[in-house]
Amino acid sequence: MTDSVREGIDITRIFDAPRERVFDAWTTPEHFAAWYGGDAEVPLDRVSMDVRPGGTWSLVIVVPGTEMPFHGVYREVVAPERLVFTLKDATAPDDIEGEIVTVTFTDRGDKTTEMVFQQRGGNLTAEQYAAAEDGWEAFFDALANRLATI
Repeated sequence: MTDSVREGIDITRIFDAPRERVFDAWTTPEHFAAWYGGDAEVPLDRVSMDVRPGGTWSLVIVVPGTEMPFHGVYREVVAPERLVFTLKDATAPDDIEGEIVTVTFTDRGDKTTEMVFQQRGGNLTAEQYAAAEDGWEAFFDALANRLATI
């Protein structure tokens, strides 16, 4: 019997911030640049966001010795409830759409927000999904820190 194939990433986090603020942190370049990439630098001049269905986004994470570009297209934007967008990095083949990221934001009624994050696409190996999940967890720690300051 073979090991099961991992098909994506599922993460649920609770943030001590109203959902409008959490949504803004995903859709405003200066906020997105502050947390995406965790501790790595994301220069604001390397972030582009056209937050509407069909709009594109891109950014570059800069770590010593290398740059890691990411980009995609927004499929759904329902402020402040839901975002769906594609995600590709420089290693993704040109002929694929990329991973599909779905993020929902639920107001818990006590100025906290439940964020449910899903990444699907089947473009990564199980090991790559595991590494990407670790990366997202670090990004979301940085997001929690950012939300405490805005």
